[in-house]
Amino acid sequence: MKIALIVPGGVDRSGRERVIPALLCLIERLAARHRLLVIALEQEATPASYELLGAQVINLGRSPARLPGFGFGQRLRQSLAALAAHGGADVIHAFWLGATSTLALGVGRWRNIPVVASIGGGELTWLPDIGYGGAGSWRHRQQVRLALRFAQAITGGSRFVLAPVLPIRPDARLVPLGVDVRRVAGDLPAVARPPGPPWRLLHAASINRVKDQATLLQALRLLADQAAEVHLDWFGGDTLGGELQRQVSALGLERHVTLHGVQPSDVLAPYFRQAHLYVQSSRHESQGVAVCEAAAAGAPTVGTAVGLVAELAPQAAWAAPVGDAAGLAAGILTLLADPAERDRRGRAAQAWAQAFDADWTAAAFEAIYQEVIG
Repeated sequence: MKIALIVPGGVDRSGRERVIPALLCLIERLAARHRLLVIALEQEATPASYELLGAQVINLGRSPARLPGFGFGQRLRQSLAALAAHGGADVIHAFWLGATSTLALGVGRWRNIPVVASIGGGELTWLPDIGYGGAGSWRHRQQVRLALRFAQAITGGSRFVLAPVLPIRPDARLVPLGVDVRRVAGDLPAVARPPGPPWRLLHAASINRVKDQATLLQALRLLADQAAEVHLDWFGGDTLGGELQRQVSALGLERHVTLHGVQPSDVLAPYFRQAHLYVQSSRHESQGVAVCEAAAAGAPTVGTAVGLVAELAPQAAWAAPVGDAAGLAAGILTLLADPAERDRRGRAAQAWAQAFDADWTAAAFEAIYQEVIG
């Protein structure tokens, strides 16, 4: 097949920085079997073309247009030219709903090519107190409405994110973005962690409002009061100007937290293997790829009941209500105090990650592509 993916970014030419690892896993597998073109809206500021994992990447660059509609017209022309130079496409796949899906629908309508659109974030959500979610914008709501109406197939990475979609598109599919289990877990099918204490917790997410790490730090303070040997390794860029770092100090957690900043996925992999638990405090997740990576390494997640955690719990995760620091702390303490239960949930999480790994995801999307082409 000739496949075109349209993505907002996450496909840096380095293959290590400013990337979405699960998306790269999919690109690598599709490119090995098909002719693959990846159109990135704003991976780099200026237009560029480069090879990545066997795929041709066309970066459209930042649009100079200031008036609504003119930027879309420019990107439509750029995409049509890239598609023509690539020899066309049998199917177009947009990640996520919004500017990417609208562009995919425009190209698909112009060239009579079927479109698949995947939900990847808060496209159907609005949290007004933190200004998060696409549903707070009239323009974005229209883009989502177009995608749900005209895309030949809609997918989401969790039942949680598909819940508001199914009444509109009952044919929407559950297709998690799987990870490369071997790359995360190493060569061994099960990872032997050093016994605690010290207890190693891991969190990998940008510092922002929707991830609600303020609640996570409150939970950590409760933990430190009861289990002094707990330590959190935290990976992710800061979008809040040091606010959470100041909270670490205010709560007296300096010796319990290590902030690693943004690191490539190969740097994170050993931490997934060593962590006794992965922790998540998000107010919203469409899936939670880091939860998949932790599961691949055999580490269960204690997190809020959003995204994958909502459906992996209680067999393979522990779910607490959103914003419940005491609930998170209780879940962490319970599993740290019960190695047998922690290992049982870790094995169940790893079995899930192996069943829905990157190979499964690529095969699931290939089947959808064949279906909409047919």
